[in-house]
Amino acid sequence: MARSIVPPYLLARLATADAERFPAATAAARRTLRMDAPRKAARLTLSVDGDSLVAELSDAPDREVSDAGGREVLPGRVVRREGQEPSGDVAADEAYDGLGATFDLFSEVFGRNSIDDAGLPLRATVHYGRLYDNAFWDGERMVFGDGDGEVFQRFTRSLSVIGHELAHGVTQFSSGLEYHDQPGALNESISDVFGALVEQYARRQTTAEASWLVGEGLFTPAVEGRALRSMREPGTAYDDDVLGKDPQPAHLDDYITTRDDDGGVHLNSGIPNRAFVLAADALGGHAWERAGVIWYDTLTGGLNPAVDFAGFAAATARAAAARYGEVSAEVDAVRAGWDGVGVTIDGGRA
Repeated sequence: MARSIVPPYLLARLATADAERFPAATAAARRTLRMDAPRKAARLTLSVDGDSLVAELSDAPDREVSDAGGREVLPGRVVRREGQEPSGDVAADEAYDGLGATFDLFSEVFGRNSIDDAGLPLRATVHYGRLYDNAFWDGERMVFGDGDGEVFQRFTRSLSVIGHELAHGVTQFSSGLEYHDQPGALNESISDVFGALVEQYARRQTTAEASWLVGEGLFTPAVEGRALRSMREPGTAYDDDVLGKDPQPAHLDDYITTRDDDGGVHLNSGIPNRAFVLAADALGGHAWERAGVIWYDTLTGGLNPAVDFAGFAAATARAAAARYGEVSAEVDAVRAGWDGVGVTIDGGRA
């Protein structure tokens, strides 16, 4: 049994202190409580009931980061496990922190125990391949390339990318949305939504403060662009001589019908992305508190894997009404968000 000089109840108290007055101390206390917990054992969830501090036990992350060493073989050599000190490899440590930040959002906001809601270990591999310009979720782990150094930098630089890819796992284990055409665009959009929320939750940003950019920081300075996608303003993320102009539509009137990209899943995801931002903006505050909860309830509420935009929009309105009431600001915000991108709530394939 571990013995520590600072008792856990003092750390628990400090973890609930005024974060504005003691930002470093509260953050350090929370981190220490987590690090002190055994691997795959319990973590403290803290709340205040009147004058009493209430500490409840919840699941902790179980992370493992491996290094592929430039090969295209998974998983690679393990370089950092849960609770270990930083490895000194920037990519490995960014991946480790990103896995933790994603776990925190889903655990602390939505009450979900890891990606599958059953304590799935979070695994990642960095330095995958040579000059590999991508990151992906392979159904079991996150895999990151290092980029090419001319257009793309290492893919662990972006917390929204890490959250995005892990959110594909949440979709995999909850609704199994098909990956083509409109359900595929929704699949991509849901990952963008939760990827953005992972970043915002880690930074404690309001919807107004957030960039709503997915993949910010991935481009080198040589590229005329801010990110891979803009959720607030689809079609504006980049305009570069080499990459061309961001082709994402922001409204259903401009929906792209194509056989490429599995029916345009990365293109048309801009439409539901903007709907979410409009809803979050209308509600204000932190997007994960209401808009994010509505989207999470929708994703985990028995969604048809073949749902189209209109059907998904209707499902979000029902989720908002179920949680907040038929007549509520939340329902109004959701409906206005979809109206803003030209998606009719009634009559979709739900």
